[in-house]
Order: sequence, then structure tokens, then C-alpha cells
Amino acid sequence: MKNKILIYGAYGYTGILIIEECLKQNLPIILGGRNETKLKGISQKYNTEYRAFPLDNVEEITQYLENIQVVIHSAGPFIHTAKNMVLACLESRTHYIDITGEIDVFEWIATKDKEAKEKGVMLLPGSGFDVVPSDCLASYLKSLLPDATHLTLAFYSNGRPSHGTLLTAVESMGKGGQIRENGLLKSVPPAYKKMKINFGEETKLCVTIPWGDVSTAYYSTQIPNIEVYMAVSKGMSFMMQGIKLTQNIIGTEPIQNFLKNRIPEGGPSPEERAKNYSLLWGEVKNEQGIYKRAGMKTPDGYDLTASSSVLIAKKVLTGDLAPGFQTPSLAYGYDLILELPNIQRWNIDD
Repeated sequence: MKNKILIYGAYGYTGILIIEECLKQNLPIILGGRNETKLKGISQKYNTEYRAFPLDNVEEITQYLENIQVVIHSAGPFIHTAKNMVLACLESRTHYIDITGEIDVFEWIATKDKEAKEKGVMLLPGSGFDVVPSDCLASYLKSLLPDATHLTLAFYSNGRPSHGTLLTAVESMGKGGQIRENGLLKSVPPAYKKMKINFGEETKLCVTIPWGDVSTAYYSTQIPNIEVYMAVSKGMSFMMQGIKLTQNIIGTEPIQNFLKNRIPEGGPSPEERAKNYSLLWGEVKNEQGIYKRAGMKTPDGYDLTASSSVLIAKKVLTGDLAPGFQTPSLAYGYDLILELPNIQRWNIDD
């Protein structure tokens, strides 16, 4: 009988937060990952079963998904790890969610929509901070202006990133930015555009980044033109713009390895996370120039990732799911984010 949650990447920074959230809610979990030594230590600490296996072979992964109803995949960068896990989930008819924010991963998983529907499997990447709050904000804005043709999203976080987040960021540095234009993904230079945005509590300089919503918000809203901005310091803005001059160099394997080897392990402490928060801002506009805006405030992004991923997995365990490729708001509506603790959302009237 399929009745378990497999947390793959369980010994990673976010994986441990997901474990702890599941245990708080007495959910049936099994820990997964490549490194048996690390897994064994974590399983003993939390008194849980574990399964150690790599992601090299789809048939082998499928065998380890016996009695697993849903996988929470938290081992990134997902461009390297998602494909075989998704294929194994389809083969074993296991539901799949992950915490990626990588556009290429969203786009590839979207190509598996038909097969997933035929097999009754839900594929929901982006179950964490990227993209649950922003995806729900995008869909909420679409409800305020159904004929919107342009969507702009932005966010500011006061916390520091984890090892996994920085690892993915380093890989993306050599690829440049992305926006969506007339329904198609378009490659653009890093920090392609910049603007000052009033988040309600603070006004910040923001630059475009290849955030997951450039992919997912299109599926959620069908709005053809999408840009996502992140708040940065002036120095960071100049540095990001300078990356376009050295993109080919940064993307080479020696430089990538050099940068990755200097990323510190771990992430924000519990005390830091308790003080951290994120502010989101969004705007939709139609051809007539009519626009609607809204804002949102969330707790620390890593705490939110744990609570949102577990919320979705818990829904799957009860049979509350939508087969096929899904975004958070497509599967559960734009008020999904309001089911999480300490979330504020408001309309902005200028």
C-alpha cells in the first residue's frame, strides 16, 4: 500500500527542515539520498527509516519507490537530479513534488503533463519559496484583471542563502537571465532591467533574474509577458551586470568548480530564520494600460519551503491532488499560500 512520503536529499539543509516539519505533524516518512553514511546518521537522530540510492538508473529508483505515495525531492541542483526521479515516479505511479526554482527543470517537467495525466500522477515542482508565494500572487493578480497581458513580480528577502541555493546560483551565473515575451522564453543578459519598487515596508533597487515564475506563472495565468525582479544592493546590481562580460568564462567547468568549492555548508540558524522575512510585490497590466497591484509578506524562505512542501505532501496523502504537471496555484488555488502560518497579502491602490 502506498502511504509514505519519501524525502530525498534528506540530509541537506532544507531536507532536514522538511523532516522536522513532517515529524511535527506525525506524517509517515522515509528518508532518501545518495550518501548512506549521512542518511544513517540522520535516520538515527530522528528515528526514521532510510533508503540510500543514487539517481543514475530509473529502474533502480523505481524499486525504491515501493509503498511511497509522494516524493518530496530536495536534492539539487535539480537540472542534474530531477529527470530520473520524475521518470521513476511516472513508472511507479508515485506523486512528485520538489523545491526547485530552475526554469529549465519546470519546462522539462511540463513536457510530461500528458503522460502524468494518463497515469494519474501529479508532478508539482516548485513547492517551496520558489514558487509557492509568487505563483499564488500571480494567480491572485490574474483574478483581479482577467485580460492582463503583462505580469511583473518582485521580491526582497533579508536572510542569507543556504549552501544549496548558492550552488544553484553559481550554476546559473554562466547562463544569463530569462524573461517571457509574447509567450516564449527569451534569454537576456544578467540584470537586464532594473527598477525601484516600493514593497510597502521598504523601497528597494531591483533587477531582473531568471526566477522560476518566468516559467510557472505562464502556466498558471496564461499571461504572455512575464518579468521577475529581485531586490539587490547597488554593488550587487553592478556586479550582476558585469557578469555578462565574463559569462563564457564563469560557465566553464574549472571556474564553476572553483566557485562551488568555496560555498560554505549549511544555512541560516534557527535564530536567524526567526528574524527573517520576505516581501513580495506584483503587478498585472492589460493592453488598455489598466493595472492591478498586490503585495505579500512571508516568514523566512526556508521555513516557508518546509511548511509549504509538507502542506502539499499532506494533501496528496489524503487524495487531494490534480494529476499532470501542476503549479501550486493550478493544483490548489491562489489562496493556498494563506493556509501557511504568518502570511499577509494585500492589494495596493495608488
